[in-house]
Parts: sequence; structure tokens; C-alpha cells
Amino acid sequence: MAYTSVIPVRRLDRAVKYVMNKEKTTAVSLQDALDYAANRDKTEQSCFESSYACTLETAFADMRQTKERWHKSGGVQGYHLVQSFAAGEVSPELAHQIAKELADRVLGGQYEYVIGTHLNTDHIHSHIVWNSVSCVDGKKYRSNYKSYVTEIRAVSDELCRKYKLSIIDTENSNHVAKPYAEWLAEKNNQPTWRTAIRQDVDEAIQQSLTWRQFLTVLDRKGYEVRMGRKYPVLRPPGKERFVRFKTLGKRYTPEAIQTLILYPRSYRPYVENPPTIQHGRLHSGKKPHRKLTGLRALYYRYLYELGALPRKPSRPSYAVRQDAYKLDQRIRQMEFLSKHNIDTLEQLETHRQALQTEIRQLLTKRKQLPKTDDVQSQHESVNTALKQLRQEERLCRKIAEHSLEVQQHLTEARRDRAEQQKQEQEHARDRRPNIDLTL
Repeated sequence: MAYTSVIPVRRLDRAVKYVMNKEKTTAVSLQDALDYAANRDKTEQSCFESSYACTLETAFADMRQTKERWHKSGGVQGYHLVQSFAAGEVSPELAHQIAKELADRVLGGQYEYVIGTHLNTDHIHSHIVWNSVSCVDGKKYRSNYKSYVTEIRAVSDELCRKYKLSIIDTENSNHVAKPYAEWLAEKNNQPTWRTAIRQDVDEAIQQSLTWRQFLTVLDRKGYEVRMGRKYPVLRPPGKERFVRFKTLGKRYTPEAIQTLILYPRSYRPYVENPPTIQHGRLHSGKKPHRKLTGLRALYYRYLYELGALPRKPSRPSYAVRQDAYKLDQRIRQMEFLSKHNIDTLEQLETHRQALQTEIRQLLTKRKQLPKTDDVQSQHESVNTALKQLRQEERLCRKIAEHSLEVQQHLTEARRDRAEQQKQEQEHARDRRPNIDLTL
């Protein structure tokens, strides 16, 4: 499987220190994109770096010189293509070879480019960055959805078939390409944020006899629906962007939904093969002897809402269900808090600072070690320890950020549950028989 995406690069005059922040994946300038594609920390081997019509060391200067020669220094400066493969499906050598063939066929020898195949993640991926101005005739490269589907995506799929690799099939979703993370989650039978939307739409269908009732139910759930446009859209609660109905699947177009409402016997609720959740105690090494408070209590409550703890609620609210795909991450965070008995943000920050001190000490120690073969094992030991400490320090920062998000979602969940109970009580009251006891 190869997933591709193309990112326009618009800024030349502002170079963000992108390569130093390894958590980001999108460059904001042509220089950043070039640096990232050639980042040796991520590439690990120089044999997985290539260029055309320029050199890796002077690629940015070469591309800028081309723009100046043709007097086309404005507008989009370049393009950054990412080609990702499923974990374990392709070797670094083959991934790099496919990236070179893709660049040669799509660009046709007209544009300068650099390629870096990165090995720092579970899935090998290649970055291709090319100049927006042709070094042959000065014409600018034009990128749009049609050119992406008919050229880049088509060529990438063809190369995958050539080398007996799988591809993403989007024919069953009206040719709408899914993000790689979403495609991978669905492939592994893991819930996504779209799963929560589909479940809410299914519930609205079950509770409605007309299209107007369906829209009313979605409105009560916090959704905003816009129909007066070419592609009807809806926006789930807490989200900034709208989602087209058709991207949820063929059975979620307005026409299909109205058919399900009119003919309920044909209705089948959406099932996305949710993973089986193993209920049990979260092991942290020590059994808590007191009532939990602070961060640990917050995370325990959140995992309860997600269904990771035994007393699973019958129907979690959207605010919680949208984070179901983050369940493993939340469990790791909870286990970390329990292991170190961290209950407050102050304790978390103190622990993070201690980790930073250890990291600085190890960095100093590594600099003092001679670069000889007899101390190679010491270098490896220090690097292993540094990797572990950096992971823990990064986890502390994530917990500090996510704890606020978790608190907000729990508040929304309680509000949604109270509103649901109120509606159920009103519905039950309305259904009571009106018995006239007068004689």
C-alpha cells in the first residue's frame, strides 16, 4: 500500500526550525521541506538520498536561481510529496526506488527535485520536494485534484502493482481518498472519529419518521447540517470543519438516508468491526491504597467512559466516542501517572524537569566519550537511555496538554447524558395514558 499526499510550499523568506521539531510533518517553506527531505537523522543512510538537476547540499540555492533566471519568484515556491507504505511491506531500498521512479515519471525531467526516504517510523516513507518552476522551459508546475488523481496517484498505484504491493482502493467511497491514518485504523478494525458520526446518524435514522425529524435529532445531538449546496455537509459537535455526507459512505448520502427512513425494514445499523476491549485492572506495579484524585482520577474516569474499565456505559456520548481511537495512548498515559504516583500538574512538571536534567547529563557524558570502537557499547547504552528519557519527557508534555482536553470531554459527556435522561423522561411522560377518573 502506498499513500501519497502533496503539500504546496509557499514561503521562501521564512525558515521555521522544522527539522529540530521531529513531531511535525508539514514544512512551511521550501527550505524547510528540503531540509526535512534530506534530514540524515531520519534518513539514517546517505544511499537513501537522491536529487535531480541539483545537489543535496545546494538544492535550495539551485532552485532559487532557477526562479530568478525565469523571473518567477512569486506564488507557490515548490511542492512536497509524501509517499508512505504500510509497516513491514517494503524495504528501504525498494521504497526509495519507487520514489525515484514516481518523481521521474510525474515530473518528466522538467523540475529539480530531492528525495529522502525516512526510516524513523514503523512505516517507511519517502519525501519528494521539487521546484515549482521548470529548469528546462520556465513553466510552473500546476497542482490540483485532477492532476493528483490522474497523474501522481495513478502512477503511484501503477508502481505498487509493478512491485506487487497493495494499494488503497477508494472505489467504494465515491473515489474519495482517505487519510492514511484513517485508512490504517479501519484496516486494523479500530474506531475512527468518523465512526462516531456514523453511529449518531444511525441513531437519528432509528428515531425519525421523516427527514425533518432526522435533522431535528441531529440538531439535538449538537450537529450542524447544511443542505443548500452542491455537496450537503454536517459538522459534529466540537469540530471546526464540516464533513460531506458522501464521505461517510454510500449509505450516508441524503438520498440513501431518506430511503432508510421511508423503508425502515431495509435499515441495517453501521458496524465497523470495533475491537474487542479486554476489561481488567490497569497494572501500574502498585495497587492504590487510597481514593484517587487529580490527574489519575481524571484518567480513570475517562477510561471508564471509553469502555476500557469493567463498568462500561451503555452509550458513551460523542464527546468521548470521538477519542476511542486514542484509547491505547490514554491507557499508556494512565499507567505512567500511576507508576510515578503523579496526581497534579505541578508534580508532573517537577517530574518532567527531573527528566530534562538527566537528559542534559547524558548528553554531556556522550560528548565526553571518545569516538573509538572500544567504547561503542557505552555510546549505545547512553543512546538507549536517552531515547527512553526523551520518550518519558515527551509523554509528560502530552499528558499536560491532553488532561485539559480530557476534562472538557468529560464535562460534555455529563451534559449530554443529563440532556438524554431529560428527553427520555419527557418522552415517557408523554406516553402515559390519560385516564379520566371522573364518573
